[in-house]
Amino acid sequence: MDAPLASTEVSSSGGSIAQSATADALFKRIALRLIPFLFFCYVLNYIDRVNVSFAHLQFKNDLGLTEAAYGFGVGIFYVGYVLFEVPSSLLLRRIGARKTIARIMVLWGLVSLSMMFVRNPTQFYIARVALGIAEAGFFPGIVYYLTTWFPNRYRARVLSAFVLGIAVAGITGGPVSGWILNNAEGWHALHAWQWLFLLEGVPPVLVGLCALWYLPDSPQTTKWLSAHEKAIVVQELEGFSDSTSHQISHFGAALKNWRVYVCAFGYFTITWAGSILNFWAPSVIREAGVANPWHIGLLSAVPYFIGAIGMLVVSRHSDARNERRLHFASCALVSALGAVLIGATHSSFGPAIAGLALVAIGYLTCTAIFWTIPATFLSGTASAGSIALISSIGQLGSLTAPTAIGSLTALTHEISAGSYLVAFVLMCGAAVIAVAMRNNAAK
Repeated sequence: MDAPLASTEVSSSGGSIAQSATADALFKRIALRLIPFLFFCYVLNYIDRVNVSFAHLQFKNDLGLTEAAYGFGVGIFYVGYVLFEVPSSLLLRRIGARKTIARIMVLWGLVSLSMMFVRNPTQFYIARVALGIAEAGFFPGIVYYLTTWFPNRYRARVLSAFVLGIAVAGITGGPVSGWILNNAEGWHALHAWQWLFLLEGVPPVLVGLCALWYLPDSPQTTKWLSAHEKAIVVQELEGFSDSTSHQISHFGAALKNWRVYVCAFGYFTITWAGSILNFWAPSVIREAGVANPWHIGLLSAVPYFIGAIGMLVVSRHSDARNERRLHFASCALVSALGAVLIGATHSSFGPAIAGLALVAIGYLTCTAIFWTIPATFLSGTASAGSIALISSIGQLGSLTAPTAIGSLTALTHEISAGSYLVAFVLMCGAAVIAVAMRNNAAK
């Protein structure tokens, strides 16, 4: 059995260089064990959520979808997602991350696969709602899960490594989806878009089953940490909690706290940037003069690649300064600038790609940094439930944004009006977080 911590205990508020190095090495090992697997799960999650943006280049004619109907179908995904987000996340706290993540991945994979059978707009809407229900709780559940492993000073880097899955999904998913659409038409009498849903729906089912034996529910239950190492993790997390005595630990109290709703609005605005990047990027690239689906897929990877680099740089800077509020607001404004550029020059190839890249930098970085903010005043049941509540309210943006963008695009026959609306929403989010959270412990 390991000796007591004694003089080797690590304090989040001080301690020797050797003690700090011990903690750094431990949390690096934990990250290397957990993050690659969770990262891969999120890549699959995002590919299955946004591959509809590629499929719709072909199936809109087969299903009789207008741009407004497509936007509604994209947005209605979040009806089921929002309704089941909090229950799913609270269930995670009761039954553990391992079973919850496995359940979600298997269900969403099966539903995503079933989208190959849709034949009309109504079936498309039903499948999208079902996909939202299946995926509910995945992202906030993992955010909460990571906060039970890593203290605050590591969280922006850890969350940015996880959110990097969005970028990698865009970098890899775009070319893969484009290749399938360009080459799979007619295989075994199926359309290429049907093969897209089939081939990208199977992997989450398999990986979800792997999660049952790979993921530990908590540091205390893991078999690859010694008792000494478990004690260091617990003390680091408790040390952070003690240094932030204003933390809310009960979900009922969190529901009455104004900061929860300020955060929810901030997250609401982020999702508007995500809607352009995830659901309209292929259409923007096509309007800029690129017709081949394979080439569209390749080019759609460029904004995600640039966005990933920007996110990693800014997240590391945010951790080094222990500053979240102004980093978030600045990156939201970067996304707003990108949306304006898309609206003003969407028919020009270079500016369109540049606009998408700016949207990607702001969107990915805001998403990574944002989740460090609520963790500074929430803990325990309040953290699990409130992270899900913030995500649920915020995802109303993912419900309304595609519908608004799709309707404005159908009305004006171009994406400009929708892009300007996205920019306005993002500027509002930047202002609210910058002003309202200025006295928060997370800065």
